Amino acid sequence: MNQKLKSGLLHISSRIGLLLRWILFSILSGIAIGIVGTVFYYCMKYATEARAEFPWLLFFLPVGGLLIVGAYRLMHYEKDTGTNLVLSAIHSGNHIPLKMAPLIFLSTVMTHLFGGSAGREGAALQLGGSIGNSLGRLLRFDEKDQHIMIMCGMSAAFSALFGTPMAAAIFSMEVVSVGIMHYSALVPCVISSLIAHGIATYFQVQPEHFLIGRIPDFTFGNAIFCLLLAICCAGVSVLFCIALHTSEHLYQNYLKNPYLRVFAGGCLLVALTLLVGSQDYNGAGMPVIEACFEHDVVPYAFVLKILFTALTLGAGYKGGEIVPSFFIGATFGCLFGHLFGFAPSLCTAIGMGAVFCGVTNCPITSLLICFELFGFAAMPYFLLSIAISYMLSGYYGLYRSQKIVYSKYKTEFINRKTH
Repeated sequence: MNQKLKSGLLHISSRIGLLLRWILFSILSGIAIGIVGTVFYYCMKYATEARAEFPWLLFFLPVGGLLIVGAYRLMHYEKDTGTNLVLSAIHSGNHIPLKMAPLIFLSTVMTHLFGGSAGREGAALQLGGSIGNSLGRLLRFDEKDQHIMIMCGMSAAFSALFGTPMAAAIFSMEVVSVGIMHYSALVPCVISSLIAHGIATYFQVQPEHFLIGRIPDFTFGNAIFCLLLAICCAGVSVLFCIALHTSEHLYQNYLKNPYLRVFAGGCLLVALTLLVGSQDYNGAGMPVIEACFEHDVVPYAFVLKILFTALTLGAGYKGGEIVPSFFIGATFGCLFGHLFGFAPSLCTAIGMGAVFCGVTNCPITSLLICFELFGFAAMPYFLLSIAISYMLSGYYGLYRSQKIVYSKYKTEFINRKTH
């Protein structure tokens, strides 16, 4: 008994040094990326407000695209694959250059300033991954620990920008390889996420939160409505992924020159915005998401957001796909709720969580982000809808470097990339 106790105490003491090491480096990462994420948040906020005040900035979108492509050419980083590069670095050990951080920072702000349709969290993942990787190299970490620092950075940036530290801590561990979790990164990701969130809160970055109206009891009949909505959301998430990848493929096939590609894409977006007669589908679209919890939206809003986002990102503008997925899920859920007369604000929240899950293949993160955005009162609806969407969305995903390690349908090792 004494020998076992000694062995146990020695085991714990040997791990305390490792714990202290990761606490120190996680705090360092959380502080650095929390500050950068906060600055990024305010730059994005001011860019969005400037475009709202001066709608004519939209007409400079094609020129803004040329500046973005020129900046990437100037830094000899023409073959940027965005978030895919960050995921690939964790799989293969590829280096993420530090110059990626200022590039994605400035180009995402420019995309939003001039009216491109994109999100911000995808850019935050690239920012955090780039800085985290560079910190790991600076501290002379080995390759495996550098992977943890990349995930640590991703969690910190996501948390600072969106204000969901639980989901941010888990997302970077879950998104890399579907079917397994990189639990070795749990302590660093949790600490860096909490530190970055604390810094963002100190500088008055407002976390996202939405109020659901009346939540009906989780009865058999209501569960059927939730099930139907989740099935539809899985289909919408697949449609969004296909649209993004197809748009990129078409642009590259028919417009080989990146300058011509981004300029043409900008002109298309300007024309489409004028045709629609509203800038609701430009930028991230948070005001439309908020409106979905209060009243109805146009029935085709989710289709237009898919189109606008695919045209923007496929052309070479920079930004993320996560907030657009929330927009698409919110507007589709709101439409479903009004069509069937079933708790539209609840359906809006369900749609956001289910579509996010369908495009990222991250059910645990999706559940946590629902809790942080909407509270726990609607837990059974979130749990059911996210499970259904995860299963039915198949092997489609936003990120082509994401690996499906284990099948969604059987206890079977498949190790394949998403469509």
